[in-house]
Formats: sequence, C-alpha cells, structure tokens
Amino acid sequence: MTSPLLARAHAILRDTPVVDGHNDLPWAMRIEAGYDLDAVDLASDQSGRLHTDLDRLRAGGVGAQFWSVYVPSNLAGDAAVSATLEQIDFVRALTDRFPDQLQLACTADEMEAARAEGRIASLIGAEGGHSINNSLATLRALHRLGVRYMTLTHNDNVPWADSATDEPKAGGLTAFGAEVVREMNRVGMLVDLSHVSPDTMRAAITISEAPVIFSHSCARALCDHPRNIPDDVLATLPANGGVAMAAFVGYFLLPAAKDWAAAADEYAQANGFHRMDWSPEATACRQTFEATHPRPQVTVAMVADHIDHLREMVGIDHIGLGSDFDGTNYLPSHLDNVAGYPNLIAELLDRGWSDSDIGKLTWHNTVRVLRDAEAVAKDLQRTRRPSNATIDQLDNSAR
Repeated sequence: MTSPLLARAHAILRDTPVVDGHNDLPWAMRIEAGYDLDAVDLASDQSGRLHTDLDRLRAGGVGAQFWSVYVPSNLAGDAAVSATLEQIDFVRALTDRFPDQLQLACTADEMEAARAEGRIASLIGAEGGHSINNSLATLRALHRLGVRYMTLTHNDNVPWADSATDEPKAGGLTAFGAEVVREMNRVGMLVDLSHVSPDTMRAAITISEAPVIFSHSCARALCDHPRNIPDDVLATLPANGGVAMAAFVGYFLLPAAKDWAAAADEYAQANGFHRMDWSPEATACRQTFEATHPRPQVTVAMVADHIDHLREMVGIDHIGLGSDFDGTNYLPSHLDNVAGYPNLIAELLDRGWSDSDIGKLTWHNTVRVLRDAEAVAKDLQRTRRPSNATIDQLDNSAR
C-alpha cells in the first residue's frame, strides 16, 4: 500500500481509533505466565510471543479493546465461573498496572472519556454462556464486575443454546436461553452471537430488545465456515440495530484456508492432540504437518472483501472489527498483530471508502451499540424486576 494512503489511515485512526471487539490476551497471559505481568512486560515488545503489547496497540491506532475473558468450554460449573473471575481479575490488574495508557470502561461515555484523555478504553467480554453456570444471578454478578458482552456459546453447546460447531440440541435457544437474552437486555449486557448456530442467531435476534453484536465473525457467503454469519441472518441485523465485527482468522476468510485448518486438526487429533490444544507439544505436531502441507496465505485484501460484503448486506452503520488476536495462530500477512490496523484501513481507502465511513467502522458504530443497549436497559429496569428463573423451572416445564 502506498505511503500516502497509510499516512491518511494513521490520520483517520487518530480521530476515530479502532474499537476491537475481541482480543484473547487474558487467556494467552494465563498460558504464558499465569497472569504474571512481571514475567511478561506488556510495556515492552512482545513480538514473537504475543500479538499484543502496549506499543503495538498505539501503533495500530487502537482506542478501545474488548478483552475476552474466555475460558474453554471443557470447563463447566463452578470451575468455569472461577476461571472467568480470574480472567476478569487479570483485566483489572492490567488496567491498574498501566493507568496512563489503559482505562477500564463500562459505558459508552467512559469509552469516549478514555479516548479524550488519550487512553485505550478497556472493556470486558465473556466468551461462552458456560461462564454463568446456568445462573442469572451469576450473569448479573459478571455485569457488576464490568462484563459488557457475553457470547452465548463457545465451541460447544450450553444446555440452553446451540453452538455453531456442535450438534444442535436446543433448536436455537431453550426457554431458559430466551430468558438469558432478556436478562442481558435488562442489565445492559450485549448479546454476542459469534460462535452460535444460525438457529441460535435467529432466535436471539428475534427475542432481543437491544442491539446484538457478532464480536468476531466473517461472512459465510464468502467462506462457508460454521463460525461465519449467513446472509439471511445478516439481513435481519439492521432492524435490530446491531453490529457485525469482522474477524481476521485465516480459516474464516478463505475456503482453502478452512480446508487446510480442518486437515491440520485431523492430523493433530490422529497424534493425540485436541484441536484446541496449543501446548508446545501440540504446536510442534502442527508444525510437522505444515512442513509438508504449507498453509494457504491470507491477506489484508481478503479481510476487506469480507468487510465489503458485510457492508453490502447490513449497511455502513452495522459493521465493525473484531480481530481475535492472541486467540488464533492463522492471521493475514501485514495484519498479524495489533499494529496492523492501518494496513487494513489503507486497503479500504484504496477501495474508495470515505474517512467518515471508516470512522463508523472503527469507532462510532460500536460505541453507538453499547449506548443503545444502555438505553434499553434503563427503560426495562423501570418495569422489569431481576429474573430469578432457573433452567429447571423453564426448560423442564417446556418439555
């Protein structure tokens, strides 16, 4: 990309920086260093170890980050809740460690205030409904601790919602799943539909009284991966007011990359490793596979293709960015860490995007969605009490 376009991209990002919908640094820090911020100094260059550090966030023009407080779905019950709390504690420790650069944000106004003060607004998103252990009270407790979105599932079903990458059991959402969505609306927690099945997407959008988000997904029309969003679902998003945030994951972007990743997973499983195992031993196994099966290259232009398709389907007011940095090892060239956003913005400029439209993509749309969810919650709290419904009450009575 030419330097004039890159210079223009940097200028746009100074005014309307990136709100990134999904970064898995907290879990990466758990694996790398047991959350020890002395062992891994994020104020220094962590290239080769992590996709994220403070200097590269600045270089990339990031103004707000939803830190994912992900826990794997093989954790269940109180173990999942405890691990989620540990992740939240890390995000708070991170913002406390670097108060001159990061600022915890729980509202749209706090996002804007952080930007005005030159700090990166740090928000929290929980990745997977297993984090609440079928408890609406736990959901409310997470909200009080700062969680501002929850992805309804991760890679496996929860008892009340179907995942995109599991065998369907609920047919979308159960009666309790619908109550989870309603309670999220009431407290002001965004309903995140990345990772969920198309039927769960459709059910949640129908039920939700507030805008929903897809925190890190791409367009299924361009790459038929189950983690991507079908066009018929996208068509319903403008009426809901939500935002689809494009991910940078290689196998969401390119069909050949999806096929390669499936073959790599099969090879790992044949050698005794789970497809989500990123231990040094599992990584070495995958490197052996890659030595004889080179991975297809993915590019910034492919990300822009998905963003263009999302824009065609939902309009400029309903798109955003959700990288999945530090949650994948398959990223586009020149967009393989948090410093790479200007390269993507330059690509969009080269395609004729205006500065104002890029500002909506990077900042305004996501801030607006959170503000809208806050307004819905304020209205609902005038007439609706906290729900004490249980999964046994709702789902057993529905059978």
